[in-house]
Amino acid sequence: MKDKKKVRKAIIEVASSIFSRYGYRKTSMDDIARAFGMGKSSLYYYFSSKENIFEAVVIHEADILKNSLFEVLGKSQDPRIKLKNYILVRMNSFRKLSNYYNAIFSEDLSHFEFIEKIRESYDREEIQTIDRILREGARNKTFKVENTELASVAICTAMKGLEIPLFWKNRDQGMESRLNDILDMLFYGIVDKK
Repeated sequence: MKDKKKVRKAIIEVASSIFSRYGYRKTSMDDIARAFGMGKSSLYYYFSSKENIFEAVVIHEADILKNSLFEVLGKSQDPRIKLKNYILVRMNSFRKLSNYYNAIFSEDLSHFEFIEKIRESYDREEIQTIDRILREGARNKTFKVENTELASVAICTAMKGLEIPLFWKNRDQGMESRLNDILDMLFYGIVDKK
């Protein structure tokens, strides 16, 4: 049984790179089997369909993202640093986890039932996480936020709106600097407080 789990995990990792390179529609079971070095019929022993493999890939990448975010949230007690690091790690992770990103945001994949469940879960968890950080900051007077739930939704919406301009044409250079500037504006505003 452990061997089957190890093989499934290895297939997921190979399939992840194939789906990232060619996209869901252009990737075939033959492509995945060939990249993994097994016959297509053997692949069906581990996964019943391409959709089943893609679902496993998306869940695997979602777990990677959740673990990265959980780790960064535990590194500081300061809500400002938590929020800033959460946003930086989230944005950087989405660049690397292209299958999860595509599953969450691509309309081409919305016909899969599991995608809608993942989207709903992702949105709910992200808003709750941001809300917890904001409430913590409001309690210790770090943040002046009257409605943390509304502010959480606004921050999540802003992050989604930034994804395309930040990742357009895979411009890696200066992304963290651009993100820091945007976060400073988001946190401190553009009004001169003289």
